[in-house]
This record gives sequence, structure tokens and C-alpha cells, in this order.
Amino acid sequence: MSPQGMPPIISSMTTSLRSTLDFLLYDWLRAASLTARPRFADHSRETFDAVLDTCERIAREKYAPFNRTVDTQEPRFDGEKVILPQCTHDARQAYADSGMLGAAQDYELGGMQLPYVVESAANSFFACASISIGSNLLTTGNANAILVHGTPMQQRVFAANEFNGRWAGTMCLSEPQAGSSLSDIATRAEPDGAGFEADPLGPRYRLRGNKMWISAGDHELTENIVHLVLAKIPGPDGKPVPGVKGISLFIVPKKLVDTEGKLTGERNDVALAGLNHKLGWRGTTNTLLNFGEGRYPVRAGQGGGLDGRGAGAIGYLVGKPGEGLKCMFHMMNEARISIGMAATMLGLAGYYASLDYARTRLQGRPIGSGGKDASSPQVRLIEHADVKRMLLAQKSYGEGALALNLYCARLVDEGRTGDAGAAADARLLLEVLTPIAKSWPSEFCLEANSLAIQIHGGYGYTRDFPVEQYWRDNRLNMIHEGTHGIQAADLLGRKVVMQGGAGLQLLARTVAVTIAKARQRPGLAAWAGQLEQALRDVIDATRAAWATGNAGEALANAVPYMQAFGHVVLAWMWLDVADSVLAKDASLSIAASVGRMGAARYFFHYELPKTGAWLAVVCTRDATCADMAEDAF
Repeated sequence: MSPQGMPPIISSMTTSLRSTLDFLLYDWLRAASLTARPRFADHSRETFDAVLDTCERIAREKYAPFNRTVDTQEPRFDGEKVILPQCTHDARQAYADSGMLGAAQDYELGGMQLPYVVESAANSFFACASISIGSNLLTTGNANAILVHGTPMQQRVFAANEFNGRWAGTMCLSEPQAGSSLSDIATRAEPDGAGFEADPLGPRYRLRGNKMWISAGDHELTENIVHLVLAKIPGPDGKPVPGVKGISLFIVPKKLVDTEGKLTGERNDVALAGLNHKLGWRGTTNTLLNFGEGRYPVRAGQGGGLDGRGAGAIGYLVGKPGEGLKCMFHMMNEARISIGMAATMLGLAGYYASLDYARTRLQGRPIGSGGKDASSPQVRLIEHADVKRMLLAQKSYGEGALALNLYCARLVDEGRTGDAGAAADARLLLEVLTPIAKSWPSEFCLEANSLAIQIHGGYGYTRDFPVEQYWRDNRLNMIHEGTHGIQAADLLGRKVVMQGGAGLQLLARTVAVTIAKARQRPGLAAWAGQLEQALRDVIDATRAAWATGNAGEALANAVPYMQAFGHVVLAWMWLDVADSVLAKDASLSIAASVGRMGAARYFFHYELPKTGAWLAVVCTRDATCADMAEDAF
């Protein structure tokens, strides 16, 4: 194996991923059965496979070979525009030409009406091959938010041109002084003249402020960029409404357009203030944007509120005033699941690379078999028990997280196309699982990347091999789209207690179905009992955390709670997957430790027992961290 700056076994990597996807999609989730529903009636297993084939090929040819290139040739600003390597342009164009930007959308929008679970599976190839190139998720999420909350005109002009690949999209929330505290944003939006409500593209405002950490905030990959921007509008007294109630959502295009979606030739007052230079995801432009600083003054509205040309970026209101967070969370929740998938695929990429290395690298001798005899032949790394442990951990994290992500995608399809009762349950269950789908892969698939470096030894810490880049790229995902602590507070502070705990109760009933099914297989009965107890412990811990009704006490240990909760969810995934494995091949047993069964066995023997320690501090509302005085540090 020769050191190189790209995945060492691109073909083998995508082949391994494809085998896993095929099993999860067809044998476990029964995705082909969705073709019985009217929305997907034009499809079949063959059309799903054709989409997977296309994405696998593009990822192998246009993405994976250039993963190191985009890491070393970072975006740069020449004072006029952002410069990206040609391979990024080529990959983005190939992706857009494939139709995947609107794969799950209606035919009328140029989409394929694919099930979302198939779209998610197909997109996983790009994330595995090069996450820096493959970060198109914000464009799709941006367009989907406009479809849900925008006017028909906004849908035709902005969303449709994002789905067809002409334009890209961003999400502009954070600000330098506010970070994740959205109630403290300072960007302002004021009506653009007396006739501001008459603009056919939506009520027209002038925005002034700064936004930070904007992925793909400026580039030349597309002819236009559609920014979705959170800003505060004035209240009845003309002053900004405090807190989140005054926050509204605006479409702010980089270049102004008409009602036919044609560029007017006028640049909006959105200026690139600087590029952020990151530890990972270096191939994706990350920006600080200034809105309305006057660098690109634009014409005033017809109402005459401003004379001639004035400062202020033109923005079109999306949805109702004051409901910006509600609108934006549609995009954020979709992005959170996508970030979970990104973290998962980086974890799997590291696993595939370290598995290949362990199979070919000769080092050491087995314990108890002449290990101290230097004249005896060396063995491959994979023959050492501890290396097998690290590989099993990676496999159980990565493939388990992939199962969770695809399960959540399947819930999206059920929520959109199932009967009323099943659709409502799917949406509620997805609400509960979303913090886990984002946070669990971002923590434990990062650990998988760390183990991949460990297997490579000192070589893993060099840029001669790709595993150090996978770790750097993945480290961002615990921060992306809501930090780990925010996800934990959302889970324990809202998701498991909302509607009187209805979501947690639904999850418990759903897991119980898997437990009952697994008990019918003698080989899985012990794991079923183990999961049942762990689930009971999580429910008891939830009650104990909120026993005093004091949010400060309950949420002081929200992250350990989320870690335990996530491990229980992943154990559920593995038990359900194991049942499908045995249903497909009854000759297998858990003792055989073959493939997926080995990973499931590892998770139940080595991982699920960890939940006890995490839940102990939750149940006692341990105040060690909360009570620590600042000067004691």
C-alpha cells in the first residue's frame, strides 16, 4: 500500500458502502415497498439501483480522487471573487447534472419524486468520498424551507432554480457577537419604502448586519447564491422586538433577480468580509458576510423611502413577520439529520481506510506464539486482538449510525406519504430522534476516526494517509447546526417532555416491538432483555432528572443523558438489524461474530453497558459541574 493523499482503495470503499446500503435499504427498511404508494408508483428497485449506481460512479470519479486537493488548495479571495480549484467546479456540475439536488421533489419542480430514504442513501457516496466537495446539503435545505414557507412566486423563482442547479443556497443565522444565542442577533430589517409590501417577490426589506460561519457564503460555482437570513424587524413603536419574537426570515439573493428568475445585472448589498480558515472541511468556503454596509448600494424601493441608491441589502420576507425561527427550523432540522449523515460517512471512510491498512501492514508477533522471537515472521495488524477491537468499534459506530440516519429518512417518507395515523407517529418519532441523529454520529464517528488514526500508528498522524483529514473534517460536526450541548438540552429539555412525554412513550412502544420480535430468536433473546432494561433505565432517568421541576438541575447533566439515550437508540438499531440479518440467513449465529452480527455483538457487549455510568449522574441530579465556582478552576 503506497502512502497517498486520497482514499487508498476508492473502488473497494464505495463497493463496501454499496453492499451495506443495499442491505439496509432493501433487506432491513424494505424501501422497495414504497413503490406501492402513489407518489413513488413510477419507481422500482431497478430505478432506485440506477440512482445509486450513478451517484457511486460520480463520487468515485469526481469526488474521492480530489479529497486531498481541496484540503490543501483552500478557497482564497482575490479581492473580487472567491477562487476554488477546478475539481470543485467539475464535481459540483456533475452533481447538479445528475438531478440529485431535487431528487425527492415533485416532477413539476424538475424532481424525480424519489423516496427521501433513497435520496439519502445515494447522497452518502458523496459524503464518504469528499465531504468538503459534497456539501450541497444547504442548497437543498434552503429550497425545501422556501417550498414550505415561501409564496408561490418565491417557490418558482428561488426554490426551483436551486433544485435545478443554477443557484446555490445558504443559511445565515449566527453572528460574531451572538454565536448560537439567536435571541441576541443584531441584524435589522426595515421596510424598503412605503410600497414595500407590493413587491411580487414578497414584502421588500432593507437588511443591515453581519453574519458569521456561513458555509458556501460566496463562490463562483453557480450564477447566484440565495441567502436565507434571520433578522429583527421593528415593532409597532419602531424599536426592535426583544428576544426571538421579532426575528423574521428573509430571502437575500447575492444578485438581484426579476420575477422570471433572470438576473437583473445588479449586485445586492451583500459583501464578503472575510474567509474563515478551518481545521477541516477546508474545501468548503466559510465566510463572514456583511449585509448593507454600502459596498454595493442598490436602488430604493418604489415607495421612495430612500433617495436614489442606498445602503441596505434587499431581502424578501418569507412567511409571517416574527416567525423567522419557526421557518428556519424547518431547514435546521433537515440540516441536522444531514450533518449526522456527514459524520457517519466520515467515520465509515476512516474505517474502510484503516481496515485496508490493518489487512496489509505487517507489524509485531502474536502474544503467546513466539512474540519475543525476532526471527519469527511478523503478522498483519488485523491479527492482533486490540486492533480487532478498534475495527469492531468503528464498524459498530459507523454502520449503526448509518442505520439510524436511514431510519430517520424512512420516517420522513412515512410522514409525507403514510396514512394519517402512521404519518403523525412518524413525525413525532422523528422529532425525538433528530437530536440523536445529529449528535450521536458526530461524537462516536469522530471517535471512530480517532481509532482509525490509532490503527495507522505514527503514519496515521501524517498527511501521507487520509485518516488524519477524516478526523479534522469530522471534528466540526459536533459544532455544526447546533452544538452538542444544545442538542442535549433540546432532547432532555424539550423533546422527551413535550406533549406530556408522548414522543418518549412512542419511542418506547416502537422499541418494544423490536424487543418482542427479537425474543422469538433464541440467539437474540439476551440482547433483547439487555435493551429492555437499558430503555427502562432511560425512562426512569428522565423522570428523576425532572423530579424537582427545576430546569437547571435537570439539564445540568443533559449531555450524559444524551449519550446514554443515544446508545440505547443505537442498540435498538443493531438489534433490529441483527434480526433482519438472521431472517435473511438463519445459518448465522451471534457467536459466529460475522460481519454485521459481529458489530452488533460488540455493541451489546462493550458499548451498551456504558449507559449506567452516564445515567447515574442524571438520576441523582449530580451538581458537581453546575456548582463548580469559577475561581476553583
